[in-house]
Parts: sequence; structure tokens; C-alpha cells
Amino acid sequence: MFESLSERLAGVFDKLRGRGALNELEVRAAMREVRVALLEADVALPVVKDFIDRATERAVGADVLRSITPGQQVVKIVNDTLVETLGSEAVDLDLNVSPPAVIMMVGLQGSGKTTTTAKLAKLLKEKRGRKVMMASLDVNRPAAQEQLKVLGEQVGVATLPIMAGQQPTDIAKRALQAAKLQGFDVLLLDTAGRLHVDQALMAEMKAVSQASQPAETLLVVDALTGQDAVNVAQNFGAQVPLTGVVLTRMDGDARGGAALSMRFITGKPIKFVGTGEKIDALEQFHPERAAGRILGMGDVVSLVERAAESIDMAEAEAMAAKLAKGKFDLNDLRQQFQQMKKMGGLGALAKMLPGMGKAQEAMDKGKINDKSVARLEAIILSMTPRERTKPDVLNARRKIRVAKGAGVTVQDVNKLLKMHADMETAMKRLKKMGGLGALAGMFGGGGGQMPGMPGGPGDMPALPPGMLPPKLPGGFKFKR
Repeated sequence: MFESLSERLAGVFDKLRGRGALNELEVRAAMREVRVALLEADVALPVVKDFIDRATERAVGADVLRSITPGQQVVKIVNDTLVETLGSEAVDLDLNVSPPAVIMMVGLQGSGKTTTTAKLAKLLKEKRGRKVMMASLDVNRPAAQEQLKVLGEQVGVATLPIMAGQQPTDIAKRALQAAKLQGFDVLLLDTAGRLHVDQALMAEMKAVSQASQPAETLLVVDALTGQDAVNVAQNFGAQVPLTGVVLTRMDGDARGGAALSMRFITGKPIKFVGTGEKIDALEQFHPERAAGRILGMGDVVSLVERAAESIDMAEAEAMAAKLAKGKFDLNDLRQQFQQMKKMGGLGALAKMLPGMGKAQEAMDKGKINDKSVARLEAIILSMTPRERTKPDVLNARRKIRVAKGAGVTVQDVNKLLKMHADMETAMKRLKKMGGLGALAGMFGGGGGQMPGMPGGPGDMPALPPGMLPPKLPGGFKFKR
């Protein structure tokens, strides 16, 4: 998400960084470029105008123009203004009501409402420890209720039994009664959608809202529709008391205009974003983290959170113990690849690391992606257990056998072995420097400070032990 906007803004700020001084004309010229970048990202005109006015007013202030690093100051001002535009602070669900807390999901047909309902149910169950029930109120779309039932089975969440012929308000009342009797903490109501906002849709939603008295009414909109997503949110907000917005398909929206426009125009916070098709691809929206991604500053906090959720701590501790002794074989390298896959793949990690925009471009040009990582893993799997633990035994004959088994060339096997040798050397050097503990101290582990983050250094959690991203060789290509 935000790729095109990030690239444009990176070009603008590269011209400002490192400059000894900036005059007002240069600042205003940079802001004009920022304005064009925002408009090209499909951000609504009123939002762009307000954003540029606020950022320019701060950027031409005497403190910035006389600053020792005015370029960096301007970047920080744009970052702070982006955070304000996106909503300043993350807004969580308000479930502090007498259970069951009802969450009503509304939106147009095709926005991903039913799938998002199941994703949210999974998140509430696994990350918040809530007992959740789902109920489909969509009696118009064929098999909509069956779809939610199947999704409920996938995520291990109860769904209200289907009774043919019931109207949405009756289903809502039955769901509420069942949730109370069975002691559920949260009840998710998946309402029907239409191809466009119409009076029948609004009347049905108002009736369901009156019958269920929801604690949260979340509007699900497709980020790929750009400005139309904002228009839909406005139309719904005028008719139904919305408490927040869920933007789906954010992983496919390179421009990000809907996210940047939504809070300013509708006044409703973005509470969650859909980041993929998988059933766990739903994240709470954090304005400051999104701003960091847009400006190429990365999202280290989300990276650490994802690592903590994805990595087996027992495996990580065992890996850390081996690394502390300076040992690192091909089994360990494969384990690193598997950890990357659990955390969303190489591309997902690169986007979260500060300053990785240009590195991502280099990876794309060199065709280094998740497929190439999978083939690297295939080379390791083609080796015998002894070859994986002692790569030195791989002579010419063995390399030919491994290459044939993995469907690659001997040169590719040699590149993998060189990568391993480089990492093993790095591990030995790390041991001499004091091991992983010293490294964590240098980079903010264990409650230290993470330099270079917007807004100044802050306390940062450490990555789990043993989570060191492998350095992939440039230009790693495979024969078809």
C-alpha cells in the first residue's frame, strides 16, 4: 500500500535532505510537489488543500528555516501532518458494555464485508481472548449465510444456525438472545449490502440497529475504489451512526488516497485495514505507523509485533544459543527462510524496515522475491542431513546432484553456499563483539532506544532472539 505516493515523496525529500539551509521559496516549491504527489495518489482535493496549508505554515516558520537540518525538519513536519490527517491516534473497538457487545458490519455488496466479519471474529478470539458469535443477516445474496457459516468453521467461531424465511430484524433479535443465553462476549452482525446506496438498504440497517443496539457500527469499504470509497462513507455516515471504518484490499491499493481522505472528510476513524486475502490478514490501523510507511521510515513496531506472533520462541531461543557460539549451518539458514514466510514473506518485511524503499527496488530488479527464497529452500532440501550440517563436504559431484534435485544450476548452489559462508562469518564476528546481547543493545533491544524514528527516539521492543533476516545475494536468478 502507498507505494506510488512513497516513491513520489521520497524524490521530493531527497532534494531537501543534506541541504545546509532552505529559503521560503524552496520550501514552498517542495510543498507544491507534495501537493501533486497527493493528488496523483487520489487524495480528495479538500484534504490536499488543508494538508498543504497546515504543513506549509509550519515549514516556513523561522525555527525550520534557521534549523541546522532544515530538510529533516520539513520531513518531520510532513510526517506529523500526515499523522494528523490519518487520525492522530489508533482508535480501538469500544466493547466496554454489558455483554454481548454487538458489532454491526455494514457496507456495499462486494466490499468484502462477510470475509472481514470472519477476520475480525478471528482477531477478537485469538488476540483479545473474547468469546465470539457471528450471524448473517443477508437474506438477499444467494448462499451469503452459508458463506459465513463456512468461514466460521475455518476460524473456529460459532455462527447462528440458519433458519429459512426469517427477516434481518428477526435474525438480529434471535442472534442477540442466543448470544446472551450462551454467554458470548461479542456478537458480530453481517448485514446485507447493495450495489449502490439506496433507501431500502438504509431502512433495513436502521431497523437492525434499533433491534440490536450495537456498540460499534463499522462500515466496510473497498480501498481500491479510491474517492468512491470516501463518497460511500459519507453517504452511510449521513444515514447510520457509524463508529468507524474498515478499509479492505489495502494491500492492492498502491495509491492510498482513500485512507488519507477518509478521516478528514467523514470524521470517522479507520479502525482496521485488510492487508490480504488470508483469513488473518486484518490489522488495527495506526496513523503514525502508516505515516512512517508512506515516508519510507518503515514500521518497526508492527514488524516486532508480527515477529512476536509468528515465531516459535523455543525455536528462536535454540537458534540464539547456536548463534551465540558462532555456529550457523544450512538447517539454520532454512529456518530463517521459514520464519520470513511466517511473517508475511520477504516483500512484507522489506516494507516495514526503515529506508528499505530503494532496497526493495533493487530486490525487484534482481528478481529477489518470495519465489526465489522458496527455491533457495529447495536447494537445501535437496541435500542430505550431513551436507546441511557440514556444507564443506559438498564437492563437485555432490553439487551436481543437489542442483538436479532442486531443478537449478550448480552456479545457484554455489551462490547459496556463499550466502551461508558470509552469514557464518558474520555470526563469528558477532560473537567476538559480545554476541546477540550486544547487538540488541546497539539497535534498541531490551528497552533501549531505536534511533532515526519520526518524532525522536523512543522505547522499542527487541526482535525475538535468533530472528536475523538473511542477506540475499544480488542478481540471484534461476534457469526456467
